[in-house]
Amino acid sequence: MSVLITGVAGFVGTNLAQALLDKGLRVCGVDNLSRGTLQNMAALLKNPRFEFRQLEITEPGALLNACEHFAAHEAITECWHLAANSDIPAGVAEAAVDLKDTFMTTYVTLEVLKQLGIRKLAFASSSAIYGDHGSKALEEDLGPLLPISNYGAMKLASEAALSAAAETFLTNLWIFRFPNVIGVPATHGVMIDFVRKLKQTPNLLQVLGDGTQQKGYLHVEELIDAMLYIHRHATERRAIYNIGPADAGVTVQFIAEETVRVAQPTASIQYGEGNRGWVGDVPRFVYSIDKLKQLGWSPKLGSVQAVQKAIRQIVAQEQPA
Repeated sequence: MSVLITGVAGFVGTNLAQALLDKGLRVCGVDNLSRGTLQNMAALLKNPRFEFRQLEITEPGALLNACEHFAAHEAITECWHLAANSDIPAGVAEAAVDLKDTFMTTYVTLEVLKQLGIRKLAFASSSAIYGDHGSKALEEDLGPLLPISNYGAMKLASEAALSAAAETFLTNLWIFRFPNVIGVPATHGVMIDFVRKLKQTPNLLQVLGDGTQQKGYLHVEELIDAMLYIHRHATERRAIYNIGPADAGVTVQFIAEETVRVAQPTASIQYGEGNRGWVGDVPRFVYSIDKLKQLGWSPKLGSVQAVQKAIRQIVAQEQPA
């Protein structure tokens, strides 16, 4: 069995590819390397059951040619579509970034899968589709969905396109709504930003916002485990699940203090103003995973433990070779 992963060189993509290889599957990956790197895939590229092509997924001909090449060895039976712009502030500054890298990658992937007769698709969506609902629990059937970032808007548009495809040619659709996912190989996010800031100014960590932003954090190892569990056990044709920790999360202040404690214990912390780190940031949300628990999966780590584990890993990752 062969599996196609779009965005394979990214943070989640590399972890998913390794998990699928560990299960004995053949993995075919594509990525434009705008954020993912060849270094992230160093271990994958040594595996004879892994094959990679660098290309722009928004170019239908390039993706089709790559898939036909992959399928010449063994038919591709399903796609895990992870490719997207992961830099939310960049999408706020220039909406075309998310139109191209978050929505058009979905549109083109669907067109190519339809042409090739691949009828199973798993999609990496986001809590950003919900928008800012304050302290109201974010459940899968919550509405209206009013995202406040272009990233969230294009993820929601992608979900709509996928739902329509499930009515025409997809036989199985899994939609995973991610929380804040942390771990390695880290490419973006608050923790790697803090670690890199401390390398530049070892005595001072400057934080965007006042530190009160509070969110749930899930380690990438548990995210992959949950995705695979849903893939195995969910029976709905459109299986839509929130994935996240089972708690209310931690504050940016906690993350800043933990990063300083591990990376630069003598550094001081300087906070900004307001409870949003950037335009489009949801400062606080409560993520319900009741549906996932009812399916039979629960995380082993809370947000505190996940953050502490990820900080140690990221500090090690950022050390000189």
